[in-house]
Amino acid sequence: MKLPKTRTVTTVKKSLLIDRAKLIRAVASSTAIETREPVDVIEGRLKSDTRRFKQLKLA
Repeated sequence: MKLPKTRTVTTVKKSLLIDRAKLIRAVASSTAIETREPVDVIEGRLKSDTRRFKQLKLA
């Protein structure tokens, strides 16, 4: 009987980072189409740690 492969914590973290990067790129490119701003500028803004509404918590 084969046991299922378990994912290590670092593997899970790495895959989450990849997924987050893909999500940021997708949002940036979609926004760039709507606003006619360069994708790199929007992507940089999304990756920056500064937030406009730090006090708001999402549900």
